Amino acid sequence: MAANLRFDGRVVIVTGAGGGLGRSHALAFGARGASVVVNDLGASHTGEGASSRAADVVVEEIRAAGGKAVANYDSVLDGDKIVETAMKAFGRVDIVINNAGILKDVSFARMTDQQWDLIFQVHVDGAYKVLKAAWPIFRKQKFGRIINTTSAAGLYGNFGQANYSAAKLALVGLTQTLALEGKKENITCNVIAPMAASRMTETVLPPDMLASLKPEMVTPLVEYLCHEDTTETGSIFEVGAGFVGKLRWERTGGHGFPINQDLFPEHIKEEWSKITDFEDGRTTHPTSTGESMEAIMANFENVANGGARPKVVSDDGKVDVEAAKTLKFESDVFDYKERDVILYNLGIGATRKDLDLVYENSQEFCAVPTFGVIPSFTSMNAVPFGEILPSFNPMMLLHGEQYLEIIKPFPTSGKLTSTPYIVDILDKGKGCVTTVGVKTVDENGEDVCINEFTMFIRGAGNFGGKKEGADRGAATAANVAPKRKPDHVIQEKTHEDQAALYRLSGDWNPLHIDPDMAAVGGFDIPILHGLCSFGIAGKHIFKTYCNNDPASFKNIKVRFAKTVTPGETLETSMWREGNKVLFQVRAVERNEIIISNAAVELQGEALKAAAPAATTAAPAAASASAGGDFKSAAAFDQIKSGIEAMSSADRQAQVKKIKAIFQFELTNGAGKTGTFFVDLKNGEGAVGAGPAPKKADVVISTKDDVFVDLASGKANAQKLFMSGQIKVKGQVMLATKLGDILKSNKSKL
Repeated sequence: MAANLRFDGRVVIVTGAGGGLGRSHALAFGARGASVVVNDLGASHTGEGASSRAADVVVEEIRAAGGKAVANYDSVLDGDKIVETAMKAFGRVDIVINNAGILKDVSFARMTDQQWDLIFQVHVDGAYKVLKAAWPIFRKQKFGRIINTTSAAGLYGNFGQANYSAAKLALVGLTQTLALEGKKENITCNVIAPMAASRMTETVLPPDMLASLKPEMVTPLVEYLCHEDTTETGSIFEVGAGFVGKLRWERTGGHGFPINQDLFPEHIKEEWSKITDFEDGRTTHPTSTGESMEAIMANFENVANGGARPKVVSDDGKVDVEAAKTLKFESDVFDYKERDVILYNLGIGATRKDLDLVYENSQEFCAVPTFGVIPSFTSMNAVPFGEILPSFNPMMLLHGEQYLEIIKPFPTSGKLTSTPYIVDILDKGKGCVTTVGVKTVDENGEDVCINEFTMFIRGAGNFGGKKEGADRGAATAANVAPKRKPDHVIQEKTHEDQAALYRLSGDWNPLHIDPDMAAVGGFDIPILHGLCSFGIAGKHIFKTYCNNDPASFKNIKVRFAKTVTPGETLETSMWREGNKVLFQVRAVERNEIIISNAAVELQGEALKAAAPAATTAAPAAASASAGGDFKSAAAFDQIKSGIEAMSSADRQAQVKKIKAIFQFELTNGAGKTGTFFVDLKNGEGAVGAGPAPKKADVVISTKDDVFVDLASGKANAQKLFMSGQIKVKGQVMLATKLGDILKSNKSKL
């Protein structure tokens, strides 16, 4: 079991804490070190009467157990007085649990205004009043935990409880909004729908069921959600009798009607089965207002076919890719000045010292070639994905790859026209890969550049299309980085305002500037544009291999692997291979590759430059008896001896147990690379130097010294892996069996 979750130094307000769930919450927090404000008006479950005894009894129970607590007898409508009690007694408030509630069950036909209003006052207005008083304290201290209490009646409705159901569902909306507004201040807000024995449920449930619904089976969830280490927020949980489950909304894939035609109820009737079908595999689970609107927004592109456009998506959800490729889209004109070129160059990290990039009067003034994505960006965004995909959700779109071909250098000012088209749509099962091409021409109609934006759209697959596309040369090249040491490495620290600057070149996505939108996307702060990282890397290669000559830069292709946070350091590693510069980009602080499978193809003067000496030959694989070259050779010799010393039956048993081929890529102090393998998958096992005779299941890369420490038991494999000193490719889980091999053949080094 995990370490105890403590609340020492925290102050908790629990409303309606004189009995049932509230009492259980208060006692539990008091037992775990929190100071507790026990609020209870002392009224009955219907709201009649008042007494201090209920709160006093719970306070005495907490104190008798060694805890700290004070009583409060105010109505939750006087929430400021409840919070004032906490501040006077303990000097702070950290957690608010809105538990107080009453019932006024009556059928809707017989319900009075007073019965409706009273329920809302206690449940909704009461929660509001307490939270309104606590909210400024939470914001100031950058910490707060809130639990609101709804019920099954609020989520699903219940006969005779229209007032109660409406109020309880209102608390769900309050919870989800406060979760959004409080996230950047470290304030979480969740809502529970408990089923437990209480003053309210004892009037509607039989005694034997009440005995099984102990409040103590609900409280642990509340404690977990209120702990400082828990970041869950904006969620709904059903809990009771030992069961805990998270609830979410679900929506059918629905049906979109053309927006340029009149809509009649007869049309709704015709598509009713599709509108209400939860079993067709197109369901979604919106978690925000923005996500809930996506399907409606996507339908803006749903224009009835008037004969000008072929139908791409059939009624049964199939995609005619060839028809999509014939679609014609509107062109976009990009009129720009020298200042726009300078702004882009600054956005990808150019400085005042780079006169050829930031000073229009410099004789060498030019646009970094990756500027080619700018005039085409608006055109790409204008492609109506909802028209060419059976199920399109903008929030499910990931920019996967980018290809840019420079046909002729960009003028430093002018007017460019870009026209988008569909290159291909591939069915990847759980999603689809859609590649949008954009051709850009100058004022004379001459080609300037071609872009290919490749997007992966989750949830838009399984439409019966092909899985692999045609080879398009440089646009589809794998571009795997060599294993040898890079020929050149450039590090550049981005600045915290980089995204704010780069967006001025035309990518206005609020994900890169608005903290609230970034939070919706699952990011702590706004992230850097992928195409900004793309531009930074392109600038490094432009400077290193092209001598800042645009005519030497033919094309660039990248794969986006991870996002970048403004302020991180980007490291571009480059390898010259013939007319190509293979490269990858790493976020240094996280040691994560953020751009992979990337290359720039050179042309012109750049091809005349001699390739770096490091590209002339790859290091030879080391021998297992390489002596001083590789200290690890002794470890592999010992592993080999250990296996050979086993009986034939034991060796076969070990092979049966491990079922894996391991290949080790080791680098020694001199920078040489050695390869070893351990085959415990075939025959009676084998150990040797060089690549594995058959394809390895796991490839482990590390330094020679690190492997020696690992083999001799001086280092922990998990710590080495987590710290980035060991890298594992292939079937990662099989690497856990490496410990068995080293343990049974432990080196005495």
